[in-house]
Amino acid sequence: MARFMVLWCPDWPVVAAMNDEDLPAHMPVAVFAKGQVFACSAAARRDGVRRDMRQRDAQSRCPDLVVLDHRPDVDARAFEAVLAAVEALSPGVSPIRPGLCALRVPARFYGGEAEAAAVIAERLVELGMWDCRAGIADGIFAAEQAARRAAPQDSLVVPAGESAQFLAALPIEIVDDPAMVSLLRRMGIRTISDFAALPARDVHMRFGNLGATMHRLARGVEVADISRRTPPPDIERHSDFEPPLANAESIAFSLRRCSEEFVAGLAGVGLVCTTLRIEVECEGSVVGLRTWLHPRWFSPTDCVDRVRWQLQADPAREPVSRVRLVPETVEPLANHADTLWGSGPAERIDRGLARVQSMVGHEAVVSPVVQGGRGPADRQAWVPWGDKAVALRPRGLPWPGSIPEPAPATVFAEPQEALVVGAEGQVIGVSGRGVVTGEPMRFRAPGSDRMQPVAAWAGPWPIDELWWDEAAARRIARFQVVGVDGSAWLMMVEDGRWWTEARYD
Repeated sequence: MARFMVLWCPDWPVVAAMNDEDLPAHMPVAVFAKGQVFACSAAARRDGVRRDMRQRDAQSRCPDLVVLDHRPDVDARAFEAVLAAVEALSPGVSPIRPGLCALRVPARFYGGEAEAAAVIAERLVELGMWDCRAGIADGIFAAEQAARRAAPQDSLVVPAGESAQFLAALPIEIVDDPAMVSLLRRMGIRTISDFAALPARDVHMRFGNLGATMHRLARGVEVADISRRTPPPDIERHSDFEPPLANAESIAFSLRRCSEEFVAGLAGVGLVCTTLRIEVECEGSVVGLRTWLHPRWFSPTDCVDRVRWQLQADPAREPVSRVRLVPETVEPLANHADTLWGSGPAERIDRGLARVQSMVGHEAVVSPVVQGGRGPADRQAWVPWGDKAVALRPRGLPWPGSIPEPAPATVFAEPQEALVVGAEGQVIGVSGRGVVTGEPMRFRAPGSDRMQPVAAWAGPWPIDELWWDEAAARRIARFQVVGVDGSAWLMMVEDGRWWTEARYD
């Protein structure tokens, strides 16, 4: 029977972020995602900081808390060193997520399962990973639970054939589905053994395929094997200048050969670079560092342009001795293959806009991108041409109070004054409970001095934003209003005043 080992580095997002920011290990640190604690250090937990806690609550419990944003790319990049170190001792590592990986136990080579875990832990400690834990069992799920219950730099070995007994006493919360866990607890199921005792057919009918899978894992039945990781090739390139160069144009011209080799090396292994890190060195020390994103993939000319822009925006104080091109994100070449008729027009557009950027600045040429939001103006974002859109509000969230499709075609830069009245001329409003004070009968559209009858209207869509901040709080309600002349408008009322935000064309 195959035996599996799972290596777990607790609080990995915090470890990766602290290494990236070069912070001392004793500081209380919390990594936040969507305004809540995603992970925190042991020092922060001692002061009462917990996962899913809001930032204000976390800082009230730990005033010295260092707040960092969650960056999945940093987590993955930092974990690459761990994967490479484990692969040097035992090939065939399968990363589960940053901070967690699995492999088949190389017991015979190292004289036993615990001995193999000790050798790997020693290697990781040499790399500075002071808290690394290993779990060994018949399946990956049981091995992960064993790793989470092991001591730092130690391992917990579940004997062969005893995974079900080991899992039986564990709490039901180890099931990775909060909704399922909540329902099971309401049914009186507190441990994995209680869950495993349920009839498999009933579990499948109630919870579907996910529930059936978790039920098999709870019974210690696991047939999944690891998906072995292919180590990434060494595809970064650098160009040395002897003597060092001080002019940005000279550096960019000298880098053309290096950039061509960089792109060709990626193409040789079926990859393209979509996120590029450019490092500028002077006398052995990095003096310039920036990460660039691309909406398609980086060509040799794109690499040279980014180096030129970076040196023009942040000139080195001394002559440059080396420029390094490091691919941070690569994708299969097949995902970016040309269409049947090629991509000539698109390339000409890219080159033309790149020339404009070189004249007016990288941030001066932008393209519109749709993001999440309640109002039409909130959904607009501007991204520099040639960059991928990052840090946008997710479009898939519910966004309570947002208007339904279709979206208006014309959105005013600033809301225009308007007026909506009822049958007796009274101004229509919306109560605190979101109830319209009367039926809209006439309205005044932007650019018109006269009132016209309302042919149809819909709404309101009330929004109570930032109610906890007295200075920034807003309470508005949006309406769709159609006039007898066929014009359609998106209007809002705030503090008894009417405004027009957009027009439907």
